[in-house]
Amino acid sequence: MAASRLVVLVSGSGTNLQALLDAIDAHPGGSEGFGAEVVAVGADRENIVGLERAEKAGIPTFVCPVKAHASREEWDAALTEATAAHAPDLVVSAGFMKIVGKAFIDRFGGRFINTHPALLPAFPGAHGVRDALAYGAKVTGCTVHFVDSGVDTGPIIAQGVVEIADGEGEAALHERIKEVERQLLVDVVGRLARHGYRIEGRKVTIQ
Repeated sequence: MAASRLVVLVSGSGTNLQALLDAIDAHPGGSEGFGAEVVAVGADRENIVGLERAEKAGIPTFVCPVKAHASREEWDAALTEATAAHAPDLVVSAGFMKIVGKAFIDRFGGRFINTHPALLPAFPGAHGVRDALAYGAKVTGCTVHFVDSGVDTGPIIAQGVVEIADGEGEAALHERIKEVERQLLVDVVGRLARHGYRIEGRKVTIQ
């Protein structure tokens, strides 16, 4: 069975991208053994470490800055076409800090994976770590989910739990969550690619 084609979207340092690349390289049988290969990396800005990681690995890249387009709809259409050009089986948001629009969801719905630094449906949105601390939660963690038209509302694939230490600050907690998140994302992408999956309502079943 051919490896699943992944397009990974990044906005910054690309540590989740690197975790995927390292896992594929380390897997016996490489991309075929892991079940997936990264065929392209896209970004919403130039000159970021995530793009450098892709180029160093010999992976094609593309950049779609929002400001290069007259409207968010035009940007969304451009991002959709740039991603579709690489014929992905799965699209992975690896720290991609833009909310995609209808065109992207229509094209890649049920195939677009995101990570979130909280245990959804608790603490959605841009400040999941800060919100969990402010609420006084004792545990938080990370969620890998499919993206739908809402904000962090798509079907949940997997979650990892992180206990919150007394007096812990946002930055330290976020770093610990990211460590769990990277491993969870790698595990989930590999399992989805190797085994296939189905989505029934809100329930995701890996075959």
